[in-house]
Amino acid sequence: MPLFNPKTDTFAEFDPTTRRLLASLVDFFESKGKQALTADAHRGEWYDDWMAYLAESRILAYMATPKAHAGGDPDKRWDTAFISKFNEITGFYGAQYWYAWGVSTLGLATIWQSANGKAHARAAEELDRGGIVAFGLSEKDHGADIYSTDMLLTPDGAGGFIANGSKYYIGNGNVARLVPTIGRRTDVEGPDAYVWFLADSGHPNYTLVKNVIHGQNYVSAYDLADYPVTADDVLHTGRKAFDVALAAVNCGKFNIGMVTLGIVQHCFYETVDQAANKILFGHPVTDFGQVRQILSDNYIRITAMKLYHERAIDYMRESSPADRRFVMFNSIGKMKVTREGERAFRELSDVISAKGFEKDTYFAMARGLIDSMPRLEGTAHVNMALTLKFMPSFLYNAADLPPVPVRRDPGDDEALFRQPGAAGLGKVRFADWRPAFADYRHLPNVALFLEQAERFVQFPVQAPAIDEQLTDLDYQLAVGELFTLLPYGQLILEQAKIAGTPDDHVDAIFELFVRDFSAYALGVFGKASSTAAQQEWALSVLRKPIGDAARANRVYTEVLAHAGAYRMNP
Repeated sequence: MPLFNPKTDTFAEFDPTTRRLLASLVDFFESKGKQALTADAHRGEWYDDWMAYLAESRILAYMATPKAHAGGDPDKRWDTAFISKFNEITGFYGAQYWYAWGVSTLGLATIWQSANGKAHARAAEELDRGGIVAFGLSEKDHGADIYSTDMLLTPDGAGGFIANGSKYYIGNGNVARLVPTIGRRTDVEGPDAYVWFLADSGHPNYTLVKNVIHGQNYVSAYDLADYPVTADDVLHTGRKAFDVALAAVNCGKFNIGMVTLGIVQHCFYETVDQAANKILFGHPVTDFGQVRQILSDNYIRITAMKLYHERAIDYMRESSPADRRFVMFNSIGKMKVTREGERAFRELSDVISAKGFEKDTYFAMARGLIDSMPRLEGTAHVNMALTLKFMPSFLYNAADLPPVPVRRDPGDDEALFRQPGAAGLGKVRFADWRPAFADYRHLPNVALFLEQAERFVQFPVQAPAIDEQLTDLDYQLAVGELFTLLPYGQLILEQAKIAGTPDDHVDAIFELFVRDFSAYALGVFGKASSTAAQQEWALSVLRKPIGDAARANRVYTEVLAHAGAYRMNP
């Protein structure tokens, strides 16, 4: 699957309206040019030109208005495939631009899940005028801990409330006219006390305190003082408020893997271009062995990231209240893809070297953004812990489920707004993961990884966790690294088959995975709590990946072909 190149990609997989809108998105950034893009980023200047583009193009309205609220416009829908490509493109040019949409995802998902028809109409109208939406969950002293919210709601006797309190880390709180906010009633105890309601940043009782970061995007602190909340402003109450928050995050965090992918692809272009044109000791930097290894490894890691996320789109779009496999694949995308991107960035930094700090490079701009990706919408550790909830079902309780089709049609993914509560994730069923490997067992590293994977299936039996490890998250996370490689590899192989990915790429991907699996096994071996049986198992699965010099040469030829293949307009 080739790297994204905005100057050659025609977005042929989409319908004509979507192709036109994505092309206009690329044109916005290329017309702005690299010098202006990077200069604005370093100044931390609010992007009025971006707000103007969103208003003029109405791109958010077309990709994020469910058909039920689209007023009959046949081109509007909530389309995960369209959204994912938007995420990749905005990440490619600057994740700070994506952020305005990323936060809007969370706020809109909160609104679209409600039964409040007036709120639906307000949201559809706001999108159509090019507005963005906020998400008032976090607080300075409590983070995203809903249970501890200090936003207090006092009943007003007319079906509404008077709101008092503060929110912190709230994106778009400077301009969003729709600010879904969660608070706690003062007259009710327990889960029934919680309420999602709409605030308006333009209201006189809404005080914008500050931007808590330095950047183009606005991560606000705001206060509500005797803010009137009418019955028409109420979105959700009681236990549903908790479930809605989690379901909104399920929608929002799917953005982040593709944003990360966009970031590292642009960084890769800059790095290989720099390395190919820099001469040291009479040779291009690309001639040096360590540079060759870094560029090849990370070209392949980026390819794996792209394959995984493209297939995860299909599972996301095919989800239903009865098929919740997407929750695990979504968490892996958020946790694994973002950390793979962060890893690629760090290793590419060793190649681009000093050039990557120059203020007019994309790389320097990305440096301040890539770190945030694994840490938004739940840390990597939180998403790993969530992924582990699915491990018993994934490994030992396979179901006979129909194949998941490719979904790039202009469909409306409204099932995402009918998610059941968070309970019962351990009962979600998965299809057997092994058939995805069947067509690739002839590749030596796929076969070797499959051997390791089958050994992992036996791990809980051969070396079971002792009681203290059941509550030792540090140990559980080490095991999670091993487990995650199985579904990650499964979706990569499913997409490789769909996309016709060359065997060279697939074998190279699994060469890395054999190496990674062995490293993660050593991580389990070294844990303070690991038992003798667990240590013995860990050593028994160590494998050296199978190298292929001819295949490595072919891959590196591809890598070098990316030098000069894309350069952003100056």
